[in-house]
Amino acid sequence: MSERLKSSLKLKKPGWVDDFRAFIMRGNVVDLAVGVVIGAAFTTIVSSLVKDIITPIIGLLTGGVDFSNHFIILKGTAAATLAEAQKAGDVTINYGTFLNAVINFLIVAAAIFWMVRLVEKLYKSPAPAEAAPTPTEALLTEIRDLLKK
Repeated sequence: MSERLKSSLKLKKPGWVDDFRAFIMRGNVVDLAVGVVIGAAFTTIVSSLVKDIITPIIGLLTGGVDFSNHFIILKGTAAATLAEAQKAGDVTINYGTFLNAVINFLIVAAAIFWMVRLVEKLYKSPAPAEAAPTPTEALLTEIRDLLKK
């Protein structure tokens, strides 16, 4: 290919590309992306904690109650489980599922609270050093000391 043809086929990079790259590479955007990924992984762990550990304990304390199967049928036939009601096309209010979501939220909020508190203790900044006196204060202190003598 001739040089002239190569140069005519070369695409010019739009000016906004550099601005976009600078925006993406800013520290706070990258930190936010890392936070979202860690948050998603943390949510999976907490969901398992709620579903596999806490909900069975609460169910045991309440006499074997399984919150996920607590629902009210608004329209349709009676069903023993929520899955059966949904399969039959019944209209239901799933208050047990909502209760599980509330419990999940409270546990996530508590876990994040304790994690943030721990991180704050680990990265606690040292107390700021006492500021040096201003020249006026230093002069007044010197005058005071001279008057005492």
